[in-house]
Amino acid sequence: MASILSKKQKKKENYTLKELKSLGCDLLSSRGHINNLPLLLSFISPESPPQFVVESLLSLQSFFTPLLPQLPSSSSSSPASSTKRRRSDEEDDDDSSKTESDEVDGDPEVIFKAWLRSKFDEFVKVLLDVLVSQQSEDTLRDIVLGTLMEFVKLLNAGRFHSSIYHRILNAIIHSAVDADMFLDILNSKYFKYIDVRYFTYISMEKFVKTLEASALSADKTVMENSETENESKDSLELSIRRIYQVLSRTPPPHKQAEKSDLEMWSGSDESSSEKSKGKKKKSKDQDSNLLSPTTIAKRMKLKFTKAWISFLRLPLPLDVYKEVLASIHQTVIPHLSNPAMLCDFLTKSYDIGGVVSVMALSSLFILMTEHGLEYPNFYEKLYALLVPSVFVAKHRARFLQLLDACLRSSLLPAYLAASFAKKLSRLSLSVPPSGSLVITALIYNLLRRHPTINHLVHQEPVDNANEANSEAEEDNESSRPKTNKKLGMDYFNNQETDLKKTGAMRSSLWEIDTLRHHYCPPVSRFASSLETDLTIRAKTTEMKIEDFSSGSYATIFGDEIRRRVKQVPLAFYKAVPTSLFEDSDFPGWTFTIPQEEGKC
Repeated sequence: MASILSKKQKKKENYTLKELKSLGCDLLSSRGHINNLPLLLSFISPESPPQFVVESLLSLQSFFTPLLPQLPSSSSSSPASSTKRRRSDEEDDDDSSKTESDEVDGDPEVIFKAWLRSKFDEFVKVLLDVLVSQQSEDTLRDIVLGTLMEFVKLLNAGRFHSSIYHRILNAIIHSAVDADMFLDILNSKYFKYIDVRYFTYISMEKFVKTLEASALSADKTVMENSETENESKDSLELSIRRIYQVLSRTPPPHKQAEKSDLEMWSGSDESSSEKSKGKKKKSKDQDSNLLSPTTIAKRMKLKFTKAWISFLRLPLPLDVYKEVLASIHQTVIPHLSNPAMLCDFLTKSYDIGGVVSVMALSSLFILMTEHGLEYPNFYEKLYALLVPSVFVAKHRARFLQLLDACLRSSLLPAYLAASFAKKLSRLSLSVPPSGSLVITALIYNLLRRHPTINHLVHQEPVDNANEANSEAEEDNESSRPKTNKKLGMDYFNNQETDLKKTGAMRSSLWEIDTLRHHYCPPVSRFASSLETDLTIRAKTTEMKIEDFSSGSYATIFGDEIRRRVKQVPLAFYKAVPTSLFEDSDFPGWTFTIPQEEGKC
């Protein structure tokens, strides 16, 4: 037996491309050459030369395509069992069903079609192996994927064959090859069809449920072996990244679908019209209408929502987590059937703190303003995000614009607006010049929107020390020694997290006054804008935060070199200076430099 196999293997290796093409022509010409089918199948493998794979693929595709409507639904189910199921549904006698099943078992045509179905399943399997093999070329992958999508279109009597398409996506997600190559082909050729997008969302939801079940089972079994735990964790992260790649590259459902958006890859609309002409049962007509373009368009948003909501329940890697938060307010929320379903995911993200909270603020703000989400302690969490690092973060522009939008309402209490103004002014002392500029703009808008805190611009000191002590105790609820306090005492507690107890209403914006002497000229010039009377709203306008939120050292330098200066300060000395500082600069101080021999 081994010698026979070796001879066949040797004979296979000796085939030329011309002989392989002749085998395919013989297979297509007559059923008598059906033994060429397994031989052609053996050439479709990642180890075979690409030209041999393509030639065998084209021959087998031409052979199977006209036979697809005649093949049984599955090679695993025997003809007798399928006949018995049909007869049981029709409630026929047992004797008649046994007689017919025996007749079917002996029918050579039925056995031949079942064998063809098994070879077709093998054909699909080897095509999937070639598709995701690292040895395959990109051109070959394109041809193989096109062949598989043709089977998706034709196998199920003109209706979309979701099982094969699910296997294609499963192979892409679990392959060692980068998924971008496959997604580029799907996006350019197939994602424009509404049924392809529809079943993509359905498959993604199934994959996520499978991952959730496998993750739970892995947590129970990998505790004994750390290596197994690391492998399962890496495999889980890879699958999550691939699922996110597919979801992010699949076009979202359109609000008003046009005719071009209702185009289908499978001919379900054509097949349904043809079936209506023939003598078919009403149940079959109803099944065909289930996949009509209009029905899919109505269900698309629901499938989109289920796929994304189930995906967001997975333990996302940090980089995927950030990518999702950065784009979810534009790519996901507008297309959900019920955006409020994201409230759990976004509130948990907002509670994490740091950069993740900054990135979650955009989507959370949309849910609060447009979908009626109530989030307790929202402003306390927003206040906690005001740290120096946020002014150099990657997504600072969007965060600062949302910060201005959150503080826009005139119904905010005065203590809250004062706390934010004071917190921002304190940060202006420790952030880069670009941060000081946007902080000045934010405080300018706060003072204009809330006239009740304009006294912070110039707060008169309290003369009575005891009165000052009592007021400070009420604000901070801390026992401080009642001693005489010097002028210039700031009652603002920068470490306080409760906005009612910060003492900002008793403080002043003295930090802004220091910005008037900032080393960066644009900052010192811009700080003088707060000297105008902002209580007269008719004579002032709000500043656009987007004009300052993306600032940096480069933008400030570029603005300065483009700026026209009327008066240029010049340094003129009657005598050439011999030192950096003169004695008059430091009266009463003497500076001596000890000199040692042998050292200069």
